[in-house]
Amino acid sequence: MDGVKWRKASRTTANGENCVEIARTSGEMAMRDSKNPDGPQHKFGLSTVAAFFDEIRRGLYDLS
Repeated sequence: MDGVKWRKASRTTANGENCVEIARTSGEMAMRDSKNPDGPQHKFGLSTVAAFFDEIRRGLYDLS
């Protein structure tokens, strides 16, 4: 995905663990491991991502 602006997720740790980058493309959200930027990139529809983040905010997942 050339020309896409990737940014690290706010929960990325300073010591390099849990490194996730996200990028918004036309109608999709892409995610990748920042330690492996040439590796797999997972794409999701914006409505799917919004529903997932809503579930996180409502505490449906144990993220500790």
